Amino acid sequence: MNNKYVIAGILLIIPFIAYFAIPTYNRINPQIGGLTFFYWYQTLWLAISAVLFGTAAYILDKGAKE
Repeated sequence: MNNKYVIAGILLIIPFIAYFAIPTYNRINPQIGGLTFFYWYQTLWLAISAVLFGTAAYILDKGAKE
């Protein structure tokens, strides 16, 4: 198996692990800007997920052109 697929797979799995670990972020404090930890944690991971998914897509697309 090619290393690019392994790296892309790992990048795609990371956000799912973070989202499914609900007990780690199912709390109220600390608050940032009036948002509870639960909401800003998910919003932060939304941005991180976009970067990770984009990186995985770039790795796979770059490999397809070679």
